Amino acid sequence: MGPILEQSLVDLSGGERQRVAIAACLSEDADLYLLDEPSAHLDVEQRVRTTSAIRRYAEHNDATAMVIDHDIYMIDLLSDRLLVFDGEPAVQGHAAPPQAMREGMNEFLSNLDITFRRDERTSRPRINKPDSQLDREQKAKGEYYYV
Repeated sequence: MGPILEQSLVDLSGGERQRVAIAACLSEDADLYLLDEPSAHLDVEQRVRTTSAIRRYAEHNDATAMVIDHDIYMIDLLSDRLLVFDGEPAVQGHAAPPQAMREGMNEFLSNLDITFRRDERTSRPRINKPDSQLDREQKAKGEYYYV
Protein backbone atom coordinates (compact mmCIF):
# COMPACT_ATOMS: atom_id res chain seq x y z
CA MET A 1 0.00 0.00 0.00
CA GLY A 2 2.92 2.35 0.64
CA PRO A 3 3.85 2.85 -3.01
CA ILE A 4 0.24 3.75 -3.93
CA LEU A 5 0.16 6.50 -1.33
CA GLU A 6 3.30 8.03 -2.80
CA GLN A 7 2.02 8.10 -6.39
CA SER A 8 -0.08 10.64 -8.18
CA LEU A 9 -3.61 9.46 -8.98
CA VAL A 10 -2.96 9.83 -12.72
CA ASP A 11 -0.06 7.38 -12.48
CA LEU A 12 -2.16 4.59 -10.92
CA SER A 13 -3.58 1.67 -12.85
CA GLY A 14 -7.34 1.31 -13.26
CA GLY A 15 -7.49 -1.27 -10.47
CA GLU A 16 -5.42 0.88 -8.14
CA ARG A 17 -7.67 3.88 -8.85
CA GLN A 18 -10.71 1.75 -8.17
CA ARG A 19 -9.34 0.64 -4.80
CA VAL A 20 -8.52 4.25 -3.90
CA ALA A 21 -12.07 5.31 -4.87
CA ILE A 22 -13.61 2.57 -2.71
CA ALA A 23 -11.37 3.51 0.23
CA ALA A 24 -12.29 7.19 -0.22
CA CYS A 25 -16.00 6.30 -0.27
CA LEU A 26 -15.76 4.17 2.87
CA SER A 27 -13.69 6.81 4.66
CA GLU A 28 -16.73 9.09 4.77
CA ASP A 29 -19.03 8.69 7.80
CA ALA A 30 -22.39 7.38 6.59
CA ASP A 31 -25.13 4.90 7.41
CA LEU A 32 -25.47 3.87 3.76
CA TYR A 33 -22.72 3.43 1.18
CA LEU A 34 -23.73 3.09 -2.48
CA LEU A 35 -21.06 1.38 -4.59
CA ASP A 36 -21.69 1.08 -8.33
CA GLU A 37 -19.58 -1.61 -10.00
CA PRO A 38 -16.83 -1.73 -7.34
CA SER A 39 -15.39 -4.79 -9.12
CA ALA A 40 -14.58 -2.75 -12.26
CA HIS A 41 -10.88 -2.88 -13.21
CA LEU A 42 -10.05 -5.34 -10.41
CA ASP A 43 -8.51 -8.75 -11.02
CA VAL A 44 -10.03 -11.82 -9.36
CA GLU A 45 -7.79 -11.68 -6.30
CA GLN A 46 -8.46 -7.97 -5.77
CA ARG A 47 -12.21 -8.53 -6.17
CA VAL A 48 -12.16 -11.07 -3.35
CA ARG A 49 -10.09 -8.79 -1.10
CA THR A 50 -12.23 -5.75 -1.90
CA THR A 51 -15.45 -7.68 -1.29
CA SER A 52 -14.15 -8.85 2.06
CA ALA A 53 -13.08 -5.32 3.01
CA ILE A 54 -16.45 -3.80 2.07
CA ARG A 55 -18.37 -6.44 4.02
CA ARG A 56 -16.09 -6.19 7.06
CA TYR A 57 -16.26 -2.40 7.04
CA ALA A 58 -20.07 -2.33 6.87
CA GLU A 59 -20.42 -4.94 9.63
CA HIS A 60 -17.94 -3.27 11.99
CA ASN A 61 -19.40 0.20 11.45
CA ASP A 62 -23.07 -0.78 11.64
CA ALA A 63 -23.60 0.55 8.14
CA THR A 64 -25.27 -0.72 5.00
CA ALA A 65 -23.44 -1.12 1.70
CA MET A 66 -25.68 -1.18 -1.35
CA VAL A 67 -23.68 -2.69 -4.20
CA ILE A 68 -24.63 -2.73 -7.88
CA ASP A 69 -22.38 -5.11 -9.77
CA HIS A 70 -22.32 -7.54 -12.69
CA ASP A 71 -19.92 -9.90 -10.92
CA ILE A 72 -22.03 -12.74 -9.51
CA TYR A 73 -19.10 -14.00 -7.43
CA MET A 74 -18.71 -10.62 -5.75
CA ILE A 75 -22.44 -10.44 -5.06
CA ASP A 76 -22.33 -14.04 -3.79
CA LEU A 77 -19.59 -13.17 -1.27
CA LEU A 78 -20.94 -9.78 -0.28
CA SER A 79 -24.70 -9.91 -0.12
CA ASP A 80 -27.19 -10.99 2.47
CA ARG A 81 -30.17 -9.65 0.52
CA LEU A 82 -30.95 -8.69 -3.07
CA LEU A 83 -33.17 -6.34 -5.00
CA VAL A 84 -34.10 -7.89 -8.32
CA PHE A 85 -35.01 -5.53 -11.15
CA ASP A 86 -36.65 -6.55 -14.39
CA GLY A 87 -38.18 -4.77 -17.33
CA GLU A 88 -37.09 -3.02 -20.48
CA PRO A 89 -34.39 -0.33 -20.12
CA ALA A 90 -35.71 3.23 -20.55
CA VAL A 91 -39.23 1.87 -21.16
CA GLN A 92 -40.61 0.19 -18.03
CA GLY A 93 -39.36 -1.72 -15.04
CA HIS A 94 -40.14 -3.31 -11.73
CA ALA A 95 -38.11 -3.65 -8.54
CA ALA A 96 -38.94 -6.57 -6.28
CA PRO A 97 -38.74 -5.85 -2.55
CA PRO A 98 -35.53 -6.82 -0.76
CA GLN A 99 -35.32 -10.57 -0.34
CA ALA A 100 -32.96 -13.18 1.06
CA MET A 101 -29.98 -14.04 -1.13
CA ARG A 102 -31.24 -17.50 -2.14
CA GLU A 103 -34.73 -16.30 -3.06
CA GLY A 104 -33.40 -13.26 -4.91
CA MET A 105 -30.85 -15.24 -6.90
CA ASN A 106 -33.45 -17.90 -7.72
CA GLU A 107 -35.77 -15.19 -9.06
CA PHE A 108 -32.99 -13.48 -11.01
CA LEU A 109 -31.60 -16.69 -12.54
CA SER A 110 -35.03 -18.14 -13.33
CA ASN A 111 -35.79 -14.95 -15.30
CA LEU A 112 -32.63 -15.68 -17.31
CA ASP A 113 -33.47 -19.42 -17.49
CA ILE A 114 -30.00 -20.44 -16.27
CA THR A 115 -28.82 -22.44 -13.28
CA PHE A 116 -25.67 -22.12 -11.22
CA ARG A 117 -23.53 -24.65 -9.40
CA ARG A 118 -20.47 -24.20 -7.21
CA ASP A 119 -17.15 -25.19 -8.73
CA GLU A 120 -15.90 -28.15 -6.69
CA ARG A 121 -12.31 -26.88 -6.64
CA THR A 122 -12.72 -23.11 -6.18
CA SER A 123 -16.29 -22.84 -4.78
CA ARG A 124 -16.93 -20.08 -7.33
CA PRO A 125 -20.31 -19.89 -9.09
CA ARG A 126 -20.43 -21.58 -12.49
CA ILE A 127 -23.24 -21.62 -15.02
CA ASN A 128 -24.57 -25.08 -15.78
CA LYS A 129 -24.62 -26.14 -19.40
CA PRO A 130 -28.15 -25.55 -20.73
CA ASP A 131 -30.26 -28.73 -20.67
CA SER A 132 -27.51 -30.68 -18.87
CA GLN A 133 -28.60 -33.22 -16.28
CA LEU A 134 -27.78 -30.83 -13.41
CA ASP A 135 -29.54 -27.95 -15.18
CA ARG A 136 -32.71 -30.05 -15.61
CA GLU A 137 -32.56 -31.35 -12.02
CA GLN A 138 -32.18 -27.89 -10.52
CA LYS A 139 -34.97 -26.41 -12.66
CA ALA A 140 -37.28 -29.28 -11.67
CA LYS A 141 -36.63 -28.38 -8.00
CA GLY A 142 -37.00 -24.64 -8.66
CA GLU A 143 -33.41 -24.18 -7.45
CA TYR A 144 -31.56 -22.09 -9.99
CA TYR A 145 -28.92 -20.96 -7.49
CA TYR A 146 -26.98 -23.99 -6.31
CA VAL A 147 -28.58 -27.00 -4.66
